[in-house]
Amino acid sequence: MSLNDTPSANRIHIGFFGCRNAGKSSVVNAITGQELSVVSDVLGTTTDPVQKAMELLPLGPVMIIDTPGFDDCGELGEKRIQKTKQILNRTDIALLVVDAQKGLGEIDNQLLALIKEKELPYLVLYNKTDLLTEKPTEEEHSVFISAKTKEGIWECKEKIAHLIPAEDARLNIVGDLLTPGEVVVLVVPIDSAAPKGRLILPQQQVIRDVLESDAISVVVKETELAHTLQKLEGQVGLVITDSQAFEEVAKIVPAQIPLTSFSILMARWKGYLTTAVQGIAAVEQLKDGDRILISEGCTHHRQCDDIGSVKIPRWLKQYTGKDLQIELSSGREFKEDLSPYAMVIHCGGCMLNEREVKYRMKCAIDQGIPFTNYGIAIAYMKGILKRSIAPIPNLPQ
Repeated sequence: MSLNDTPSANRIHIGFFGCRNAGKSSVVNAITGQELSVVSDVLGTTTDPVQKAMELLPLGPVMIIDTPGFDDCGELGEKRIQKTKQILNRTDIALLVVDAQKGLGEIDNQLLALIKEKELPYLVLYNKTDLLTEKPTEEEHSVFISAKTKEGIWECKEKIAHLIPAEDARLNIVGDLLTPGEVVVLVVPIDSAAPKGRLILPQQQVIRDVLESDAISVVVKETELAHTLQKLEGQVGLVITDSQAFEEVAKIVPAQIPLTSFSILMARWKGYLTTAVQGIAAVEQLKDGDRILISEGCTHHRQCDDIGSVKIPRWLKQYTGKDLQIELSSGREFKEDLSPYAMVIHCGGCMLNEREVKYRMKCAIDQGIPFTNYGIAIAYMKGILKRSIAPIPNLPQ
């Protein structure tokens, strides 16, 4: 996989924030070396977030996001400001662009407070230093640059690179649970919901992680699973299945072979699996009329038997015997006020970066709303939760 093929969710998200005409777009273009954003002297030229996946040396694969001015005004301006706040929820590194001639103003300090509240690594980029008669001394979180003359741009990129967390501090999806040479069987149903000619992202990522751990990846459909296990008798160390096929696969896989799902592994990788395991217990307290939010991180054409909008609602109602009110959300839109809901069931989050998934989880936790995910919910309702999380250490059983 080349750097340009790196999925959006795996890229470091770098957001540029600031007031109108602080020079955000010019700074974005100077740092990226591309005409990524439209530049103009007119206030509010950037009206919507602009983002682009790219390779930015010395950082590697990143997602660059240019945002509207945080001092935008009027009804549309308020909506743009709200969009900017949403961008902060999926930003790994925040860059606050300030007009060096004016210094930090009230709006800049509001933004800086939000950035610190969300515990984001950040830099304050004092732009237009070419117009200063004397450049002030740089502090820990500041750098003086000129998008026009490119002064300080190289130093700025070096400082940004040092804000990126060390790669080896992150968990693998599954590789750290495997030993070299171990056989892993991946169960991938090919049905009406499967994308033509390709595997979905979690399946691709798990295969790559298995290969990088020097284990052996065997990919089969659920209809070929029994025959495959018979052929590999005594050699299989782990079976990973699409959550939709959990019940069928669990009946086929012998009890002595560890079993889990792509969705459960994604929740572990994104850092919310323990919360998801604890949150599923709320299913037992559901009552008639309770509202359930089923949320997905991506937008896709829903098939006739879609997992989020059809299968999980059906299984929930069958399991609880209650008249539940199911609501759906998808893509970047996520309701911050979760108080009307009895629980939130989220997808694995493969299209969202870790920070955004954890933000959604925190929204629920702060409001006392149980938060779980597709794989955990399905395993629980099918009576195989304990078995499905057993391969993963340090989880509540």
